[in-house]
Amino acid sequence: MEMNLRDNWHRLSAATRQWLSDNPGCLILPRTLVATICEETGLNPDCDRHGETTLSQEDRDFIRAQANPASPTGPEHRFFDSNQP
Repeated sequence: MEMNLRDNWHRLSAATRQWLSDNPGCLILPRTLVATICEETGLNPDCDRHGETTLSQEDRDFIRAQANPASPTGPEHRFFDSNQP
């Protein structure tokens, strides 16, 4: 079973969401975090022999989006003229 964090994001604690947002490039979740996610969501993902699990590309994309939310008005670009007084 895959993790599917997008559908279970609301079930994760603030500390777990913060860890995932602070580590958006993580491909393999450590076993302690997997255990925490299982407790919080009731999911039972496929784990390797070390208790770690690999995140799907969809989950990685979702976590990156959560870590770097787009500005509703778009990025602010500021241009400076080298001849400004």
